[in-house]
Amino acid sequence: MSNKNIPAYLALGIGVLALSFSAMFVRWADAPGPVTAFYRMFFSIPMLAPFILWREPGNMAIRSKAMIFPLLAGVFTALDLALWTTALSFTTAANATLLGNTAPLWVALGTWLILKQKLTNTFWRGLAVTLAGAALIMGTDFLLHPRFGVGDVMAIFTGFFYGGYFLFTEKSRIHFSPILHIWIVGIGAGITLLIINLIMQNPLTGYDTRTWIVFLSTALVSQLIGYMALAYALGHLPASIVAPTMVLQPVVTAILAIPLLGEVPTIWQALGGAVALVGIYMVNQSHYKKDTI
Repeated sequence: MSNKNIPAYLALGIGVLALSFSAMFVRWADAPGPVTAFYRMFFSIPMLAPFILWREPGNMAIRSKAMIFPLLAGVFTALDLALWTTALSFTTAANATLLGNTAPLWVALGTWLILKQKLTNTFWRGLAVTLAGAALIMGTDFLLHPRFGVGDVMAIFTGFFYGGYFLFTEKSRIHFSPILHIWIVGIGAGITLLIINLIMQNPLTGYDTRTWIVFLSTALVSQLIGYMALAYALGHLPASIVAPTMVLQPVVTAILAIPLLGEVPTIWQALGGAVALVGIYMVNQSHYKKDTI
């Protein structure tokens, strides 16, 4: 690791840590999960605006046709967050974060089924390992804590929507810089989450001061710091380093949840989580190997 890459590695670590706090903020807020998700986006939009004006003054004349990609990425982000924050009401922070981060697996399967893209042997082995770990977590949860099992299933489905975000982000990044992409995604996600909360009849006002502080904190930490740090890291480090490192997010979340939420994983949850993490790592690494079948 050269000295010039040290800031990038620091940014990557900060990004992982900031995103790992996401589940904590949802739990700390005395509000429905989708409401917390909405204010995460709502407050992050004006927070990002000065950076957009400073760094992107020449890109404000946005091509309308390309705008559809970050906006659709925002819609999938909203669906992901609405379901994931709801899952946190049923299962542990570690389980929800781990199972929600299976998105690379579903993205690869989608490209294989729809686009007929060849997948590597490493991917298929990673898929088998990930599913084995997820089955261990969900199976023991359904047997020992049926409520956890319901949340685990919801968290798995968030991976589908998170995968949709990745697919549209890949298209969006052809036209927009990372920071501008994040900002437009936030607008699309914020509008979608507002609609979701109105449909669910979740109250958007009337919360105590502590909860409003949590709303502001998740916008600042999880959205602004987390995603900007990762955007910086991706601009200075290869994706082959950044993507596998993101596997650490569920691990950090699980560690933080012990003192901050009082959630101590069972031996079966820990074992299943470790197995699933190995599988997710293999799926991420499969993008950089050539052993296609």
